[in-house]
Amino acid sequence: MKLSILDQSPIIYGETEGDALESSKELAVLADNLGYTRYWVTEHHDLANLACPAPEVLLSYIGALTKKIRLGAGAILLPHYQPYKVAEVFHTLATLFPDRIDLGLGRAPGGSAEATTALSPRFLEEVRKMPEKVEELLHFLNQDFPKGHMFHKVQAKPVPNHRPEPWLLGTGKKSALLAAEHSMSYAFGYFMSDHDGKELFNTYRTNFVGERPYTILAVSVICSETTARAHELAHWTNVVNEARTKGDNAFISVEEAKRVSLPASTKLISGTFETVKQKLETLEQEYKPDELMITTITPNHEERLTSYQLLGEAIRNE
Repeated sequence: MKLSILDQSPIIYGETEGDALESSKELAVLADNLGYTRYWVTEHHDLANLACPAPEVLLSYIGALTKKIRLGAGAILLPHYQPYKVAEVFHTLATLFPDRIDLGLGRAPGGSAEATTALSPRFLEEVRKMPEKVEELLHFLNQDFPKGHMFHKVQAKPVPNHRPEPWLLGTGKKSALLAAEHSMSYAFGYFMSDHDGKELFNTYRTNFVGERPYTILAVSVICSETTARAHELAHWTNVVNEARTKGDNAFISVEEAKRVSLPASTKLISGTFETVKQKLETLEQEYKPDELMITTITPNHEERLTSYQLLGEAIRNE
């Protein structure tokens, strides 16, 4: 079972944004030591409970403190940016950390309407241009604009020996088709989508141009030492996610969450290691991804690290 990590840099109640970013660093170092395949960080803007608006900055910090694990953005929200600048930034990272950098791309706004407008006043227009922006970015990464193109002689320096690996992240058909058309690896956000992921994977694989389609299935997981605690943490996560959809302050205590009645989430996988492992293996059989990418948010950073450690150590020792 090939496992990776998607870190949203959650801000725990009572802690600061700085605490959250330091906790992301701790998690990345742990993941590197445990043998996780990748560590990706998300991009969010002016959200109360998520700390990272600039994945490229956090990745440079983490890269200096890790040795082998691949590092990437999950995702750079391309409608906000010019492809050339994104290529320059990730070429710099790939030069500093050779053969370790992934460039995941997404089209979501990543924040409120006001924050989105502050970043990109014509955001919807830029979203419509997503296919063109992806194509332009890939040309900058590959240095293969056709002769006669206005950017034919423009290089995104520094030019690394190993280019960043481009990925497209998504939850719908447009992203699956765009990834397939450009021979890009594709990551599906199972934990945040109501779409049929099996159908999207099939769309991607069927339409893939090239030799080797490659997929990640991103899953929300809580792994604990006891079933009872895992259930408590899972219920807390459901309550937090429900609060977020309403724009409320999400982080409350486990005891407070117990007073909120919600149906159990069918997307969140929780339990002891054996239970979680069995459920992940079932997902592998159903979706046949090349990797599973785990995202975990708990009421405190210690239990988040424990969840990743239980998974990482047990799988490594098989």
